[in-house]
Amino acid sequence: MKKLSLLVFIMMVSVLLVACNYNKNNTSTKTTDTVKTEANKPVEVEFWHAMSDTHEKWLEEATAKFIAEHKNVTVKLVNQGNYGDLSQKLLAAAKAKTSPTITQAYAEWMTDYNQHNLVVDLTPMINGKNGFPADQSYEDISKVFRDDNTFGDKILGLPFNKSSRVLFYNKKYFEDNGLTPPTTWDELATAAKTLTKEIDGKKVIGMGFENGMATELSMWIEQAGGEFVDEQQGKVLFNSEAGLHALTFIDTMLKNGSARMAGEDGYMSGPFTRGDVAMYIGSSAGIAFVAKDAGDMAWSTTPLPKGVKQAAPFQGTNITMFSNSTEAEQAAAFEYMKFLITPENTVDWAKTTGYLPVRESAQQSSDWISFIKANEPFKAGNAQYAYGFIDVRLPGSFAMKNAMQVELDKMLYENATPAETLKSMSTKAQEALDKAK
Repeated sequence: MKKLSLLVFIMMVSVLLVACNYNKNNTSTKTTDTVKTEANKPVEVEFWHAMSDTHEKWLEEATAKFIAEHKNVTVKLVNQGNYGDLSQKLLAAAKAKTSPTITQAYAEWMTDYNQHNLVVDLTPMINGKNGFPADQSYEDISKVFRDDNTFGDKILGLPFNKSSRVLFYNKKYFEDNGLTPPTTWDELATAAKTLTKEIDGKKVIGMGFENGMATELSMWIEQAGGEFVDEQQGKVLFNSEAGLHALTFIDTMLKNGSARMAGEDGYMSGPFTRGDVAMYIGSSAGIAFVAKDAGDMAWSTTPLPKGVKQAAPFQGTNITMFSNSTEAEQAAAFEYMKFLITPENTVDWAKTTGYLPVRESAQQSSDWISFIKANEPFKAGNAQYAYGFIDVRLPGSFAMKNAMQVELDKMLYENATPAETLKSMSTKAQEALDKAK
């Protein structure tokens, strides 16, 4: 994936993008079946996304419903592949002045877009006549997700597909060995050792770690009681006692054989559903994929075991709006963005995909509560809102994690010590952030 800092270069060599002059006193309103535009002319909203499989099917069906309810609005869904593909195509579109109306975007992408005046501040829309109805207020969106979309005094997006990391575990393996789901790092390490053995004629490894571990290292640092990065100062902080504790914990399990990386399997869900590993930490958005492949295997999820403290990263993309769109397109797009996260829709999305409801009212609704009671794997993510945090949103964050992964791999696969790895990761991470400034 190209570094996000490439956008800086693109903007230096390209002609300054002409941002739409957004009318902060926008008076567009929505009737029961249409969005008011100039002379009610048809308007098309182009939405670039990276959803696939069950997730894309839900999006297509929800979009069809929205179009049926808004006679003069068409939403054109454009699948741009994976997130790496989407990022690169958005950069190319910015250079060519052909950005879509809206797109899925991680917050660190939005930081870069904002610095170059590419995206629309939604604050006037949120506070205006076409803002959220009282029973679906903006404040009803969970704070962790509002924080992810707030940049200074601007609101640059609305949350969409949001997930948390959870611990997937094989219930039969645990029950047969007299174990309960681990709630602390010590319990996790003990369970991993106990379950690393031959079970039912199969060689089992107790714990599995996903490839690309650098993307979730902030989770381990936070749980160890440390700080990952100072976002205000753009300073790397994880080269600390807590950072060393986190890396040593991971390294010890890998070295004693009670844990393994996903490796050539690509994702740990494969070894898990085959019964090759007893547990692994993964995204709650993977629930649908595990359910599809697990067959009759008894499995579930549990909240992340804590170290010094509980800490759960909330990840996933938001939907942001580009400023090269017309005012009519923006008004229609805002209605669509709100529609995707109505209490009813965000619950249905969560039930279908394993992502999480983004509204507090949805999380507390009888529909969602009864669903997670009947579908145990969905409970863990829902339990972690109280101690959830968002990832670093600085320009260069992806480049930072890529650089960190190169150094981390030396510990995971080449026997570098945790102390050596921590120092080199910290240096490379700071260089990547500094380069993107």
